[in-house]
Amino acid sequence: MQNGRGQQGRRSASLHWMHKLRLIALVSGVYDSVAGAAMLLERPLITRLFDIPVPHPPLYGDLNGIFLLAVGLGYALPYRDPERGRVYLWVMGPFLKGAGALTFLLTYIARPSPAAFLLFAAGDAALALVTWWALIGPWSTNTPARPRR
Repeated sequence: MQNGRGQQGRRSASLHWMHKLRLIALVSGVYDSVAGAAMLLERPLITRLFDIPVPHPPLYGDLNGIFLLAVGLGYALPYRDPERGRVYLWVMGPFLKGAGALTFLLTYIARPSPAAFLLFAAGDAALALVTWWALIGPWSTNTPARPRR
């Protein structure tokens, strides 16, 4: 039989976990939305600031901007309902941002690439790791933590 304290502790841990995931969804959504809007609305500024070539044809830049806006808007689901949005967080956090960070880093190492790519790698890696950490932590389930052996 469960006592009230155990249930209250799990409820408190669950609320703490949901707050973490909501914050991660908010930061990730803003990060991607700002990058997408910049790709669409301020491409000349972005290419100068980060010393990157203008996408050719411009359609490539437009599609990247639209993609980033869509990813950013998609974070509304995990922001509103972290439990239902867990899959989105897994796919767009550890998978997409992790793969993006690795791609930026490998591109910088293997090909002549602007040093600004390392900023994108760091931002993506940080969000991927924080999202992964929040998704796997002991607070991330509705069941009590398993005893350690």
